[in-house]
Amino acid sequence: MRVTTVDLDHPDLETLRREAAGCTNCELYEPATQTVFGAGPESAWLILVGEQPGDREDIEGAPFVGPAGRVLDTALERAGIDRDEVYVTNAVKHFRFERQGSRRIHKTPGVTHIRACRPWLDGELASVRPQALATLGATAAKALFGPKFRITAERGNVLDWEGYQLVPTVHPSSILRGPAEKRAEAMDALVADLEVAARLRP
Repeated sequence: MRVTTVDLDHPDLETLRREAAGCTNCELYEPATQTVFGAGPESAWLILVGEQPGDREDIEGAPFVGPAGRVLDTALERAGIDRDEVYVTNAVKHFRFERQGSRRIHKTPGVTHIRACRPWLDGELASVRPQALATLGATAAKALFGPKFRITAERGNVLDWEGYQLVPTVHPSSILRGPAEKRAEAMDALVADLEVAARLRP
């Protein structure tokens, strides 16, 4: 297994994307269809960091294009954020799953997978240099703040992370997994968190 290092002094998104396509930093590359790198403009003022690609993202090779991505699109629109002006990525770039018959079921990535992918995330941050960040879900937040971070205690707050203003919130998929009768309320809460991020726009 070859561990990749990234030149953070001279990062370039296209170069990073090409290098990440051949990433073998951990075992997740073997069953996955492809690396799912981040997407969005290099001039983005906001980076959204999710957990990992899902089934649809693994197939299409782009982040947040499945059901959770549609929830995110709606939430961003309601919060007054144009997705075209933000950069969307994941802490882990390969889909971790287990098979149940013909289905591929999401499996939460481990600490080793997050560490293996960290050079790519650091490279994206160094290349885009956004004014603000938002983490989507506990795994993404813990990837940056460490394992003791509690999303329930900090969601919607503006936190400092390595000089960035960062707003943690839930992952859009949590709304889809939750009770149907509570989805509207959960969506309103996600939108409220993203509105906090929107106010950080320069």
